Amino acid sequence: MKIALVLDDSIDRTDGVQQYVLTLGGFLARAGHEVHYLSSSAERTDVTVHSLARNVGVTFNGNGLRIPLPASRRGIREVLESERYDVIHVQTPHSPLFAARVVDEARRLFGDDVRIVGTFHILPDGAVSSWGTHLLGRVLRRNLRRFDAFCAVSAPAAEFAASAFGIAARVIPCPVDVTGFGAAAAAAERVPGEDGRLVVAFLGRLVERKGVLELVHALDALPVAVQDRIDVRIGGKGPLLGALEAAIEVSALARVSLPGFVAEDDKAAFYADADIAVFPATGGESFGIVLVEAMAAQAGRGTGMVLAGANPGYLSVIGDDARVSVDARDAEAFAATLERLIADADLRAELHAEQAERVRRFDVETVGAQVLELYAAR
Repeated sequence: MKIALVLDDSIDRTDGVQQYVLTLGGFLARAGHEVHYLSSSAERTDVTVHSLARNVGVTFNGNGLRIPLPASRRGIREVLESERYDVIHVQTPHSPLFAARVVDEARRLFGDDVRIVGTFHILPDGAVSSWGTHLLGRVLRRNLRRFDAFCAVSAPAAEFAASAFGIAARVIPCPVDVTGFGAAAAAAERVPGEDGRLVVAFLGRLVERKGVLELVHALDALPVAVQDRIDVRIGGKGPLLGALEAAIEVSALARVSLPGFVAEDDKAAFYADADIAVFPATGGESFGIVLVEAMAAQAGRGTGMVLAGANPGYLSVIGDDARVSVDARDAEAFAATLERLIADADLRAELHAEQAERVRRFDVETVGAQVLELYAAR
């Protein structure tokens, strides 16, 4: 098949939707399909990209992102007529000014000869973003009828898709190269905590909903004797860096490192070095790619476990298990969970084994086969 993966943002960025598209596209290419990416302005040349719009930056759902300016319908038609895709796979919610135009023109040109599917990615973190997404659903109502099928990255995302867009979406999780992350972690030399201390690590954007300040507050609430047993590593960059540094400065924590941005090639080793990898997002997560990546890396290394924020998207990945999820806004409970995990090596080993088994369901080979079923269904 000839497949177009469509997203409103640039393919060059490293956010979750781009990871989804590139991981899925890699699987499809390995399976023998021809894969193109229809996106806004992009510079990468290692894949076939058609850049059909320019972007402007906005903040939505607690996240910085870019949305397209109006794309030329003529330019879209020229690409579609030249390439004649069998499947057009759109990442939704999508812009009326770009991806919706791709859908409109494809249906107008090829009728039922092209299969158009969508993946729903979003779960709002508050009333404003929820209201905005519902409004977008009303704007796109006619365009949505031109799709053949939808999937959503989690059950909570599927429920919100039904509410906001009026669509029925099959749950197909985000694909992650679980085997690749495990192999990269196994090959990397471990950097343990100094003097036998456990490593507690966070990696993510330094924005409010990712819960990094809540993590510092919970660690600060630990007894000094427990703090003495850990090294804390907080990777990532973002607007909260100054507030994070200030919170660490006034805390009782003695051993905290801030390595900043962690490159894609170094993520597996960073995750795998953690005895406890903590991702305490407070909301706005439709899935949890970072959880899958960390569990995959730790499975490859053979040690470590993941603790996640108890938001619906993360729970769809980690499971509804109070041993590995926490309300990050409850500093006392958060600290108690951390203290229990730090103290109990047997519990960490048990959770590691469970997560190493659980993560296999998110491997790109498994998920990719489900996406191909969506493409083939009639």
